[in-house]
Amino acid sequence: MTDQLTSGGVLGYRRESTDPPYLHPDYVSTRTRAPKRPLVPLAHTLSEVTGPAFGDQPVGELDHDLTRQHEGEPLGERMILHGRVLDGDRRPVRRTLVELWQANAAGRYRHHVDRHPAPLDPNFSGAGRCLTDDEGRYRFVTVKPGAYPWRNSANAWRANHIHLSLYGPAFATRLVTQVFFPGDPLFFQDPIFNSVPDPRHRELLICRFDLEHTVPEWALAYEFDVILRGRDGTPFED
Repeated sequence: MTDQLTSGGVLGYRRESTDPPYLHPDYVSTRTRAPKRPLVPLAHTLSEVTGPAFGDQPVGELDHDLTRQHEGEPLGERMILHGRVLDGDRRPVRRTLVELWQANAAGRYRHHVDRHPAPLDPNFSGAGRCLTDDEGRYRFVTVKPGAYPWRNSANAWRANHIHLSLYGPAFATRLVTQVFFPGDPLFFQDPIFNSVPDPRHRELLICRFDLEHTVPEWALAYEFDVILRGRDGTPFED
């Protein structure tokens, strides 16, 4: 972080970006995905700058509860993930779409590309969505995702995580981040987590255990606030 004077003579600050770079060699696939030439800005189309249509149907009553989307209950440790979406001045961001997707409790995604030999759960699809309320709050009910192996390096495993996507007033404003859990033993070898340059900013990706919102004899709760910009802004994927 670097102090600087604004044009009006008031001392301000400029923070180095918390977001991971396009190229992070420890995350092997970025070596081929990252652009090797300067980016070329393109004008947005009408569909990108108009408000998002939240899928083919409105957000449903059970879209936020991944444990009640099928006839039976999914296996695993039931949990609540909640928090607020805030702007850089800590003001609530109202009525914005928050999407969630994740692996099941065994560490497998319900996707044809996922070949991890862990069981699929017929009662868990691994995706949900909700709208923030007038205080910027969101809430999901789900199961804690399992760790899973991937071929980034020898004996490589992803730390437990949940993906969050946020839409602003248009598709072009979409932001994506990942939520990690406190005390995960796999942090040291997760290059996506470690692609955030500053260790202090990596802590912004870790949710907080929340006993107050834990439901007795039913589900543990974790809190994760999303801050769009500023000194404590949440790191996002480019």
